Amino acid sequence: FQIGAAKLVVVIAIFLLTFYVISQVFEIKMDANLGHIFGKSYLCVASKIIFYFLLKATKPPRYKCGISKACPEKHFAFKMASGAANVVGPKICVEDNVLMSGVKNNVGRGINVALVNGKTGEALDTKFFDMWGGDVAPFIDFLKSIQDGTIVLMGTYDDGATKLNEEARKLIAELGSTSITNLGFRDNWVFCGGKGIKTKSPFEQHIKNNKDTNKYEGWPEVVEMEGCIPQKQD
Repeated sequence: FQIGAAKLVVVIAIFLLTFYVISQVFEIKMDANLGHIFGKSYLCVASKIIFYFLLKATKPPRYKCGISKACPEKHFAFKMASGAANVVGPKICVEDNVLMSGVKNNVGRGINVALVNGKTGEALDTKFFDMWGGDVAPFIDFLKSIQDGTIVLMGTYDDGATKLNEEARKLIAELGSTSITNLGFRDNWVFCGGKGIKTKSPFEQHIKNNKDTNKYEGWPEVVEMEGCIPQKQD
Protein backbone atom coordinates (compact mmCIF):
# COMPACT_ATOMS: atom_id res chain seq x y z
CA PHE A 1 0.00 0.00 0.00
CA GLN A 2 2.78 2.44 0.90
CA ILE A 3 4.63 1.74 -2.37
CA GLY A 4 1.40 2.23 -4.37
CA ALA A 5 0.65 5.52 -2.60
CA ALA A 6 4.18 6.75 -3.23
CA LYS A 7 3.88 5.96 -6.94
CA LEU A 8 0.53 7.78 -7.09
CA VAL A 9 2.01 10.88 -5.47
CA VAL A 10 4.92 10.90 -7.92
CA VAL A 11 2.54 10.48 -10.89
CA ILE A 12 0.40 13.39 -9.66
CA ALA A 13 3.48 15.53 -9.14
CA ILE A 14 4.72 14.77 -12.66
CA PHE A 15 1.26 15.56 -14.06
CA LEU A 16 1.22 18.93 -12.30
CA LEU A 17 4.68 19.77 -13.56
CA THR A 18 3.74 18.72 -17.09
CA PHE A 19 0.57 20.81 -16.99
CA TYR A 20 2.52 23.83 -15.79
CA VAL A 21 5.15 23.48 -18.52
CA ILE A 22 2.49 23.04 -21.24
CA SER A 23 0.59 26.06 -19.98
CA GLN A 24 3.76 28.13 -20.24
CA VAL A 25 4.80 26.84 -23.68
CA PHE A 26 1.41 27.15 -25.34
CA GLU A 27 0.31 30.20 -23.34
CA ILE A 28 -2.95 28.67 -22.19
CA LYS A 29 -5.21 31.57 -21.39
CA MET A 30 -6.26 31.64 -17.79
CA ASP A 31 -7.15 34.37 -15.45
CA ALA A 32 -3.82 36.11 -14.77
CA ASN A 33 -4.03 35.93 -11.00
CA LEU A 34 -5.34 32.34 -10.93
CA GLY A 35 -2.69 31.16 -13.37
CA HIS A 36 0.05 32.80 -11.37
CA ILE A 37 -1.11 31.26 -8.09
CA PHE A 38 -1.72 27.82 -9.62
CA GLY A 39 1.62 27.73 -11.40
CA LYS A 40 3.72 28.94 -8.50
CA SER A 41 2.08 27.01 -5.66
CA TYR A 42 1.66 23.66 -7.40
CA LEU A 43 5.13 23.78 -8.92
CA CYS A 44 6.57 24.37 -5.45
CA VAL A 45 4.58 21.50 -3.90
CA ALA A 46 5.37 19.11 -6.73
CA SER A 47 9.06 19.96 -6.57
CA LYS A 48 9.14 19.30 -2.83
CA ILE A 49 7.36 15.96 -3.25
CA ILE A 50 9.74 14.81 -5.98
CA PHE A 51 12.76 15.96 -3.98
CA TYR A 52 11.51 14.04 -0.91
CA PHE A 53 11.11 10.77 -2.78
CA LEU A 54 14.42 11.18 -4.59
CA LEU A 55 16.10 11.75 -1.24
CA LYS A 56 14.53 8.60 0.20
CA ALA A 57 15.56 6.61 -2.86
CA THR A 58 19.21 7.70 -2.64
CA LYS A 59 19.58 7.50 1.15
CA PRO A 60 21.82 4.54 2.01
CA PRO A 61 20.15 1.78 4.06
CA ARG A 62 20.96 1.44 7.74
CA TYR A 63 22.06 -1.96 8.97
CA LYS A 64 21.99 -3.35 12.51
CA CYS A 65 24.45 -1.66 14.90
CA GLY A 66 25.35 0.70 12.04
CA ILE A 67 27.64 -1.80 10.33
CA SER A 68 28.63 -1.23 6.69
CA LYS A 69 26.63 -4.10 5.15
CA ALA A 70 23.87 -6.51 6.06
CA CYS A 71 24.74 -9.84 7.63
CA PRO A 72 23.64 -13.06 5.92
CA GLU A 73 20.99 -15.29 7.43
CA LYS A 74 21.90 -17.13 10.62
CA HIS A 75 24.47 -14.50 11.57
CA PHE A 76 24.44 -11.84 14.30
CA ALA A 77 25.57 -8.30 13.49
CA PHE A 78 27.98 -6.69 15.93
CA LYS A 79 30.03 -3.53 16.26
CA MET A 80 32.34 -2.54 19.08
CA ALA A 81 35.01 -0.04 20.07
CA SER A 82 37.61 0.14 22.79
CA GLY A 83 37.77 3.02 25.23
CA ALA A 84 39.35 6.35 24.32
CA ALA A 85 42.21 6.97 26.78
CA ASN A 86 40.64 7.15 30.26
CA VAL A 87 37.86 9.50 29.16
CA VAL A 88 35.33 7.71 26.92
CA GLY A 89 34.33 4.14 27.70
CA PRO A 90 34.06 1.26 25.23
CA LYS A 91 30.90 0.38 23.33
CA ILE A 92 29.54 -3.05 22.41
CA CYS A 93 26.48 -3.55 20.17
CA VAL A 94 24.96 -6.86 19.02
CA GLU A 95 21.88 -7.17 16.78
CA ASP A 96 21.11 -3.45 17.17
CA ASN A 97 21.14 -3.79 20.95
CA VAL A 98 23.76 -1.66 22.71
CA LEU A 99 24.96 -3.95 25.49
CA MET A 100 27.67 -1.75 27.01
CA SER A 101 28.50 1.94 26.71
CA GLY A 102 29.25 5.06 28.68
CA VAL A 103 25.66 6.20 28.12
CA LYS A 104 24.35 3.01 29.72
CA ASN A 105 26.79 3.60 32.58
CA ASN A 106 27.87 -0.05 32.70
CA VAL A 107 31.52 0.20 31.58
CA GLY A 108 34.66 0.67 33.64
CA ARG A 109 38.42 0.66 33.71
CA GLY A 110 40.00 -2.63 32.69
CA ILE A 111 38.42 -5.33 30.52
CA ASN A 112 34.73 -4.96 29.67
CA VAL A 113 32.91 -8.18 28.79
CA ALA A 114 29.52 -8.92 27.22
CA LEU A 115 28.11 -12.44 26.96
CA VAL A 116 25.56 -13.36 24.28
CA ASN A 117 23.62 -16.56 23.65
CA GLY A 118 25.17 -18.14 20.56
CA LYS A 119 21.84 -19.58 19.37
CA THR A 120 19.43 -16.69 19.96
CA GLY A 121 21.64 -13.58 20.08
CA GLU A 122 20.13 -12.70 23.47
CA ALA A 123 22.31 -10.76 25.92
CA LEU A 124 23.23 -12.88 28.93
CA ASP A 125 25.52 -10.72 31.05
CA THR A 126 27.78 -7.66 31.07
CA LYS A 127 30.65 -6.98 33.46
CA PHE A 128 33.93 -5.09 33.71
CA PHE A 129 37.05 -6.06 35.64
CA ASP A 130 39.62 -3.53 36.83
CA MET A 131 43.00 -4.77 35.65
CA TRP A 132 44.93 -1.84 37.12
CA GLY A 133 43.83 -1.54 40.74
CA GLY A 134 41.61 -4.60 41.05
CA ASP A 135 42.08 -8.33 41.59
CA VAL A 136 42.34 -10.78 38.70
CA ALA A 137 40.76 -13.65 40.70
CA PRO A 138 37.10 -12.60 40.11
CA PHE A 139 37.86 -12.24 36.41
CA ILE A 140 39.30 -15.76 36.28
CA ASP A 141 36.24 -17.15 38.09
CA PHE A 142 33.99 -15.35 35.62
CA LEU A 143 35.86 -16.74 32.60
CA LYS A 144 35.63 -20.27 33.99
CA SER A 145 31.86 -19.93 34.50
CA ILE A 146 31.09 -19.13 30.84
CA GLN A 147 28.99 -21.88 29.24
CA ASP A 148 29.77 -23.58 25.93
CA GLY A 149 28.09 -21.91 22.96
CA THR A 150 28.33 -18.43 24.47
CA ILE A 151 29.57 -15.53 22.35
CA VAL A 152 32.12 -13.46 24.29
CA LEU A 153 32.91 -9.83 23.41
CA MET A 154 35.67 -7.92 25.18
CA GLY A 155 37.02 -4.39 25.01
CA THR A 156 39.67 -2.52 27.02
CA TYR A 157 39.32 0.84 28.71
CA ASP A 158 42.25 2.80 30.17
CA ASP A 159 44.42 -0.21 31.14
CA GLY A 160 43.34 -3.78 30.65
CA ALA A 161 46.57 -5.71 31.17
CA THR A 162 48.55 -4.88 34.33
CA LYS A 163 46.85 -7.44 36.59
CA LEU A 164 46.40 -10.11 33.90
CA ASN A 165 48.31 -13.27 34.79
CA GLU A 166 49.14 -16.38 32.77
CA GLU A 167 45.97 -18.21 33.83
CA ALA A 168 43.66 -15.39 32.77
CA ARG A 169 45.45 -14.98 29.44
CA LYS A 170 45.20 -18.73 28.79
CA LEU A 171 41.45 -18.74 29.46
CA ILE A 172 40.94 -15.84 27.02
CA ALA A 173 43.13 -17.59 24.44
CA GLU A 174 40.83 -20.61 24.72
CA LEU A 175 37.98 -18.33 23.62
CA GLY A 176 39.82 -17.80 20.31
CA SER A 177 42.12 -14.84 21.03
CA THR A 178 45.61 -14.66 19.56
CA SER A 179 46.58 -11.17 20.78
CA ILE A 180 45.88 -11.69 24.49
CA THR A 181 49.40 -13.06 25.11
CA ASN A 182 50.85 -9.74 23.91
CA LEU A 183 48.33 -7.38 25.53
CA GLY A 184 50.30 -4.80 27.49
CA PHE A 185 49.88 -1.73 29.67
CA ARG A 186 47.32 0.68 28.17
CA ASP A 187 47.09 -1.19 24.87
CA ASN A 188 43.75 -0.89 23.08
CA TRP A 189 42.09 -4.20 22.26
CA VAL A 190 38.71 -5.51 21.12
CA PHE A 191 37.87 -9.17 20.69
CA CYS A 192 34.91 -11.38 19.83
CA GLY A 193 35.17 -15.11 20.39
CA GLY A 194 33.23 -17.95 21.94
CA LYS A 195 33.31 -20.64 24.57
CA GLY A 196 34.04 -23.97 22.94
CA ILE A 197 35.38 -22.42 19.72
CA LYS A 198 37.49 -24.87 17.73
CA THR A 199 39.60 -22.34 15.82
CA LYS A 200 41.11 -18.92 16.39
CA SER A 201 38.63 -16.07 16.10
CA PRO A 202 38.87 -13.77 13.05
CA PHE A 203 37.39 -10.93 15.13
CA GLU A 204 40.20 -9.22 17.01
CA GLN A 205 41.99 -5.85 16.84
CA HIS A 206 44.96 -4.73 18.93
CA ILE A 207 46.94 -1.48 19.03
CA LYS A 208 50.06 -1.20 21.17
CA ASN A 209 50.68 1.66 23.56
CA ASN A 210 53.62 3.51 21.99
CA LYS A 211 54.62 7.03 23.00
CA ASP A 212 55.87 7.72 19.46
CA THR A 213 52.59 6.81 17.76
CA ASN A 214 49.91 7.32 20.43
CA LYS A 215 46.98 9.50 19.39
CA TYR A 216 46.31 10.57 22.97
CA GLU A 217 48.93 11.39 25.55
CA GLY A 218 49.75 8.04 27.11
CA TRP A 219 47.16 6.06 25.13
CA PRO A 220 46.83 4.79 21.53
CA GLU A 221 43.88 5.58 19.30
CA VAL A 222 40.51 3.92 19.67
CA VAL A 223 40.25 0.56 17.95
CA GLU A 224 36.94 -0.39 16.31
CA MET A 225 35.60 -3.58 14.79
CA GLU A 226 32.41 -4.85 13.16
CA GLY A 227 31.26 -8.08 11.58
CA CYS A 228 28.80 -10.95 11.42
CA ILE A 229 28.98 -13.74 14.01
CA PRO A 230 27.78 -17.18 12.81
CA GLN A 231 24.80 -18.45 14.78
CA LYS A 232 25.54 -21.57 16.78
CA GLN A 233 23.96 -24.61 15.18
CA ASP A 234 22.88 -27.75 17.05
